[in-house]
Amino acid sequence: MPAKSQAQQKAAGAALAAKRGEMPKAKLKGASRSMAQSMTRTELEDMASTPRKGKPQRVGRD
Repeated sequence: MPAKSQAQQKAAGAALAAKRGEMPKAKLKGASRSMAQSMTRTELEDMASTPRKGKPQRVGRD
């Protein structure tokens, strides 16, 4: 599932780094913390690898 915004892509990247052990999980906040707990490594890789170009900074809630 590709990221819908730049903020979502960045949060997925932070969660992925924590899953890989590149940064402590205690440093995660908000969306990245919940992503790290609820998503698999493959899902995070797909979301984090989405190009940021052309994506809005944030997407409003529906």
